[in-house]
Amino acid sequence: MIFSSNGAGSLKLKTSASAAKIPRHPAFRTLAAALLVALASPLVAQGPISSQSEALSDRGVGNAANQGGSVKGDTWVAPPASLQKLLDEGGVPETLDILRVLQRQSQRVAARAEQSTVSVQIGPAQGCGVIVTGSGFVLTAAHVAMRPGKPAVLTLADGRTVTAVTRGMNRHVDAGLMKIDAGQNNGKPWPHATLGKSEDLRSGMWCIATGHPGGYDSERGMVTRVGRILDVREDSLDTDCALIGGDSGGPLFDLAGRLIAVHSRIGNDVADNLHVPIDHFGESWDRMSRGESWGYLPGFKPVLGVKGNGTTQANVKVVYPGSPAAEAGVEEGDVVERFGDVPISDFESLKNAVADTMPGERVKVWLRREGSLVQVVIEIGRANE
Repeated sequence: MIFSSNGAGSLKLKTSASAAKIPRHPAFRTLAAALLVALASPLVAQGPISSQSEALSDRGVGNAANQGGSVKGDTWVAPPASLQKLLDEGGVPETLDILRVLQRQSQRVAARAEQSTVSVQIGPAQGCGVIVTGSGFVLTAAHVAMRPGKPAVLTLADGRTVTAVTRGMNRHVDAGLMKIDAGQNNGKPWPHATLGKSEDLRSGMWCIATGHPGGYDSERGMVTRVGRILDVREDSLDTDCALIGGDSGGPLFDLAGRLIAVHSRIGNDVADNLHVPIDHFGESWDRMSRGESWGYLPGFKPVLGVKGNGTTQANVKVVYPGSPAAEAGVEEGDVVERFGDVPISDFESLKNAVADTMPGERVKVWLRREGSLVQVVIEIGRANE
């Protein structure tokens, strides 16, 4: 497998064969395309849902099935009885009437999802996120959030922008967390997604992907895609909901409007896309909310290409030929004083700073060379594993 980053909130997975477990039949692609077009048609209004409490507490994420009782979150849309089998088991609509019901249900979920689906801008990089608590916690992809403490600008459905700060990341599965800064919603809770759970998902189930590919566009609005789950793995879902650059971090819903995953990376084919199952965010919530970041995606371990030492400074002893450091002009004997916005005090702190980056990210590095300060820009590489 070969991964590449385009620096715009998306990762691309290139692979010679799909891991999908259900066939990508041309008839189904036509059906999904018809549903996608249908989402642009006028929406049939649905009655209001009850007021919601926090879908997540500020300590952790619950696995709310929302199949009765008090429904938490703002994206839940009670499915008609005729859709229950498609919701629970997947499959293809057996009649034209059921297809029409599926169309209307998808429209209703998309309309509610729009309020909690946000565009995310962190520096020059762009991605998406989904608000999951009334207090303003936002789930996204780890590679969109980049590292803890980064300022972010979120664009809401109505075009309004708010500020946020990244919290933590579980890079092993590409899960990231942000928090909207307080005092930006006139004291009202933020609209937020209804949480589902990922443990019962299976191949063939229907799903709805939303996002702002390429960034927020007031004329186009949120983009919605309808598809099915192709494969369920421990650390990812594979769907045929076509994602493109800038979708990363956006939400994936089931037919009842429950959040079941977050977009991670783009496959080799438009019908091959990977998402982070929602349960991973719950398992990592405490560490991420404290601002911790750890791990890296397989095939995405960042590398600088130097060897060094130093307990009071970061001395570069070896620069490997052809490495990112060598390409940027780092020389043996240099002392690294700053890596991006991180002051470097010793070689261990340099290693930690590199571990907080993603392959393809461009970082300004300040070096002390023969008494003078030199600045280089290094494009982080990917370790061969």
